Amino acid sequence: MSSAWLNLAYLTASMLFIMAFKLMARPRTAVQGNLYGAIGMAIAIVAAFYEYPVLLGREAGVGGTVRILLALLLGGGIGGVLAIRAPMTSMPQMVALLNGFGGAASLLVAGAELQAALKHGAHPEAYGQMILATAATGVIGAITFWGSLAAFAKLQEYEQFKKPWSFPAQHVINAGLAVVVLLLTWWVAAVPSAWYVYWLLVIVASALGVLLTMPIGGADMPVVICLLNSYSGIAAAASGFVIDNNVLVIAGSLVGASGIILCQIMCKAMNRSLTNVLFGGFGGTATSGPSADDVYGGKVKSAGPEEIAMLFDTARRVVIVPGYGLAVAQAQHSVRDLANLLQSKGIEVLYAIHPVAGRMPGHMNVLLAEANVPYDLMREMDDINPMFPETDVAIVLGANDVVNPMARTDPKSPIAGMPILNVDQARTVVVVKRSLSPGFAGIPNPLFAADNTLMYFADGKKAVLDLVAAIKAG
Repeated sequence: MSSAWLNLAYLTASMLFIMAFKLMARPRTAVQGNLYGAIGMAIAIVAAFYEYPVLLGREAGVGGTVRILLALLLGGGIGGVLAIRAPMTSMPQMVALLNGFGGAASLLVAGAELQAALKHGAHPEAYGQMILATAATGVIGAITFWGSLAAFAKLQEYEQFKKPWSFPAQHVINAGLAVVVLLLTWWVAAVPSAWYVYWLLVIVASALGVLLTMPIGGADMPVVICLLNSYSGIAAAASGFVIDNNVLVIAGSLVGASGIILCQIMCKAMNRSLTNVLFGGFGGTATSGPSADDVYGGKVKSAGPEEIAMLFDTARRVVIVPGYGLAVAQAQHSVRDLANLLQSKGIEVLYAIHPVAGRMPGHMNVLLAEANVPYDLMREMDDINPMFPETDVAIVLGANDVVNPMARTDPKSPIAGMPILNVDQARTVVVVKRSLSPGFAGIPNPLFAADNTLMYFADGKKAVLDLVAAIKAG
């Protein structure tokens, strides 16, 4: 294939990637955008086979082609099985793993290219930008891979990783490791022939990736996933400079930029800076503020499905607020059935989506879309908040911190200033929850003890099914 055709193929792939990012910004066109991205990647892979003769066996023999095909089949098979079998509740963990493996692939490509250049006796002056890009890929790829594994363990709620993990002088140690990383980066750039320094750099950066991620609490995981996604893109772009592949540079830059933009959106949604997310330790156990007994003592009112069903006899508008508890209970289809039943009675039903509800950006949108909830019923926080004073019933399903009024009323609260869904302004609030346990911020929620709140203690899916049955029976 001539260079002109190769450039055209890479240009086409790059345009499809850009279109994919544009389309995936909206739920209605996200599936189409995903398809464009897949087609672009397929074109880029085929073009890469023709650009690098070794991939087609013209330099490595038939054995090289067989190994490449086996790798494609193995990787594609594993990815396909995980995509089919992984439940929607595990999507944040899947995204974390995909970010991590992207970073690992980039650092391995850079390391292999460095050793190949040394094997062929390349003169140090011939390295140019390649050696700096190699060092950058090793650092960012290693931090991405091991940071993503730590994020996966937190999202999976393994006991040893569930809570923020801190140790004495952790910031000093992290700063020391960062200095070591810079020194090793300089060493790799100054002495390219010392290939072993690159792998030493990868090891130190790996430790830094784990130590940077472990202290971060679960409430900040949406931001961390965005950041790691950005890292994986930057690592891919750097590896594109290593092997002089334009489409890899473009695709990696798109992912890196979109991840950073999404980080900013998430931080704004929590009224916090990225620095505070990375070093603030939010998401652990609250050390000050009112206790649960002070907030809830003698004030919590519980109700059953029959009593709650009567609320809908005179309701005109109902707003459903999904949270991670809905995902855990896999209650999205039951919620859709409840909404359909209420709509059949002439009640307006809307869904209030907080930007950081769930474990990753867009988590609630994806869950509801899986249950075929119409996109126009999903309202963002800024759109739905003015509607709460005119809402008859707000149903909170598994959400906690994103509806906690302490964000508005207590300046000393860990979530002070965080924009929340103003469900407390509805005429009646029904909170479906297993218990009064706190959210990731580790603080009690005065909403649960408010005069206009009824607590419905039950598993999310069972609670909704019983409520549907009670409404039909009434």
